[in-house]
This record gives sequence, structure tokens and C-alpha cells, in this order.
Amino acid sequence: MSSVSVSSISPLSGYVLVEPAEVQSQTASGIYIASDNQEKPQYGTVIAVGDDVVIDGATVKAPVKKGQTVVFKKWGGTEFKVADTEYQFLKFEDLLAIVK
Repeated sequence: MSSVSVSSISPLSGYVLVEPAEVQSQTASGIYIASDNQEKPQYGTVIAVGDDVVIDGATVKAPVKKGQTVVFKKWGGTEFKVADTEYQFLKFEDLLAIVK
């Protein structure tokens, strides 16, 4: 899939595509963190949003818009790599908050 670009990806109903924030390799006090001790951030920027989804006859509207920063579940979503950048497909219910 080397010809896939992020701008051409449109998530299916009930999903959003998020670019997670970069992993910090240094603490605020200047201490460097070993790469195997780094946790992936649980927040990022919404790149694309799928359509509303119907669950048990009820319509669930997309809770976010493109460009918003969101916090998501630690174990939620599916990673997807384009070039050297990792993205995450997340279900609407995997989103926890919008950062304002």
C-alpha cells in the first residue's frame, strides 16, 4: 500500500482516523527517556471522521470534527502506518474527551 496517502483515506461509519501525538523522548526537567520505556501518547489530532452510525436502530452522531485534539482509550483502536507515520482508527466509543 505504498501509494496510499492519508488525505485519500475516509473512515467508515462509526470510525475516526487520528494522528497520535509524538512520543516525548525527554522529560520537562531534561531527563532523556529510553525508547523501550516510552509509552505512546493517548491523545492526538483527528485527521478524518466517518459518517454517523446506526446502532440498535438509534443514530450515533460523530462526536468530533476534523482538526480537533482528542483523548482516546489506551487499548482502543487499530494502528495503521503510512510512510513513516502511524495513525489510529478508533471507534466513536474509544474517544474519551476533546481537548479545548
